[in-house]
Amino acid sequence: MRMFMFALAIVMSSQQPAAPPVPPAAVLKAALGGICSADFTVKDADGKPVYAAMVHVKVRYGTFGVKRADLVIGTGSDGKARIEGLPEKARPLVYDIKKDRLEASAEQDVEEKCQATFEVTIK
Repeated sequence: MRMFMFALAIVMSSQQPAAPPVPPAAVLKAALGGICSADFTVKDADGKPVYAAMVHVKVRYGTFGVKRADLVIGTGSDGKARIEGLPEKARPLVYDIKKDRLEASAEQDVEEKCQATFEVTIK
């Protein structure tokens, strides 16, 4: 009986509740015919993640830049956002990041850096 109780105690102590799953960063699949992407981590002046910061970009691509798209995504609770499916050939992209009265910007030339990562502090 003691052996059974001892084994039961070991099994019970080894079973810890699972950690809650971390929600993935917000992802926007632009589907503009390309494989480029941009990853953002938005923080405030204190270095804390900013929830619901809006990342906006105007994409001009195609022959002579005649194709256009306006893309907007908000950051998740971890301050992260990702835009996928950007074209490999486009005019340089300027991302405007805003939350209330705070703002910042970032630039990406997809022809030089197709997979970009930005850590942005909004002020």
